[in-house]
This record gives sequence, C-alpha cells and structure tokens, in this order.
Amino acid sequence: MPNPGALDFNVLARIDSMQLLAKVVVEGFVLGLHRSPYRGFSVEFAEYRQYAQGDEVKHVDWKVYGKTDRYYIKQFEEETNLACYLIVDASASMGYRTGPEGMTKLQYASRIAACLSYFMVRQRDAAGLMIFDTKIRTVLPPRMRQTHLKHIFAALETAEPGGETDISQPLHQLADGLKRKGLVILISDLLDEPEQVISALQHFRFQGHEVIVFQVMDNGELTFPFNTITEFTDLETGQKTLVSPEGMKPVYMEELRRFLAAYEKGCAGIHADYKLFDTSNPLEIALSEYLYRRSRMG
Repeated sequence: MPNPGALDFNVLARIDSMQLLAKVVVEGFVLGLHRSPYRGFSVEFAEYRQYAQGDEVKHVDWKVYGKTDRYYIKQFEEETNLACYLIVDASASMGYRTGPEGMTKLQYASRIAACLSYFMVRQRDAAGLMIFDTKIRTVLPPRMRQTHLKHIFAALETAEPGGETDISQPLHQLADGLKRKGLVILISDLLDEPEQVISALQHFRFQGHEVIVFQVMDNGELTFPFNTITEFTDLETGQKTLVSPEGMKPVYMEELRRFLAAYEKGCAGIHADYKLFDTSNPLEIALSEYLYRRSRMG
C-alpha cells in the first residue's frame, strides 16, 4: 500500500499537464504572483553566439577568441529576480488526521510546498524552504536550479511533526534574516493566537515582502463529524479529554467560525492573501482553483 506521506510526483506531473495550469502557470502566471518591476540578473551560462554590432565588449569570451580568432558572446539564462520563501509548519498539531487513510496536515502541507517550489523553479524563480515548530529546523535559501529542488523535496519527504506550536517567534526570526525582498508563503494550521501570528506576518510586509497564507486543516477539524462520546488527545501536550459531541459540536463550530474569521480578516488587514485548504480535497484541484483565482486578480 502506498505511503500517504510520500510526495507523489505523479501528482506534480498531473498538475503540470492540466490545461488550466498549462495556460495559467506555465505561460507566466507565477510571474504575476509578484509582479516584480525588476528584470533579471544574468546568473547561469547557457551558450555562445557570435558577436554582433552593439553587443557589450565585456561579454566577449577572450579565451574562445584566442582559440578561434573569432568573437563570441556568452549568453546567460535570465532570472526574474523573485525569491520565494516557502515556510512550512511542522509542529505536533500538523501530525493530525481524522482517520488512518488520509494525509496528515503536514503531509498535505509538504505537497503544497513541493508543487509551488516546482512551479517557481520552472518559471526561473528562486525557491527556498524553511521548516519550523517552536524553532527553525530547516533552512534552504532560495535557489533557481533544478538540482536545488531535490534538496527541497528531500527535506519535505523527511519532515516529521515536532514540538508545540509557536508560530510567531520563528516567523520574526525568519523575517529578520531575509535580506532579499520576495514572496513569503506560510503553510500552517495556524493553531496559535491570531493576533500574534498576524503581527509576525506584518513583519514581512513591513520589509516589503508579499505574503500568502495557506491554512491547512483536517476535514474532521472543520466539520466535527463525531457522534459518540470521544476521547481527544492534545498532540502537543498529551492531555486527554472525554467529550460528548452532542453538546460540544455547536460550541466548537462557533469557535471555529470565529477562529477562521480572525485569520481571514487579519490577513486582509495587512494585505496578505489567505486561502483555507481542507485535507480531504484533492490537492491538484484545490491548488489549481487557488492559482486560477490568483490569476484573475487585478
């Protein structure tokens, strides 16, 4: 039986081949995510071509001239000047799933990060990865090389739920350490105080980054499907509680509504994009819907 935690590269291929994303993403959608006013830096040698009038002399390869007695210009692949920072929450609560068949929130979040890094690098953007719980556990600085994707995928494959949730402190640390403006994408269940998390996200906005927040929740957390007395275990503290669903569900659903609304309103207040993901929804459909909506934004 396949491991639900493994990154499914067939999913990546399916997303890439979908007509919607072939048009929206491959033909330049990701560039529209950041709308950078800057155009690229020459970062990677591609090929030679013969010198033509108007070319800058500094790009002439004099070693080749010495061997061929002809002037050749080095051509470089161009970078779009976007750095994308994918920040994945790997705290203990991200290990939750309602049943044994589905993905945990961390597995789902890792697949989102894998897909986005894949698209970013394909678009000649630089993708980086940060994984955290109460502290920053993994940092892979943004790179635009295909080989860099292997390191990102490997880190996501091996990520395990860790300590208690403390979103704001690691985010502030990361914001202080980012020297290059770019696109920050936080992928988390956001099970922390909304005001503190929004304040940390605002730190990125103050520094000129664009911010996108993907809140990943299990379907059981969103619907409270329990119909018998159930023992719940806090994944971060180990505390166990017996709950009668009949009396608890209305209270829980109202608190959930307020909790989600606080993040949606808070993100809007700092001009950060927000999207709620339900782990029961197929990733390729949920992600393509979001990307299409982004592409339609003015």
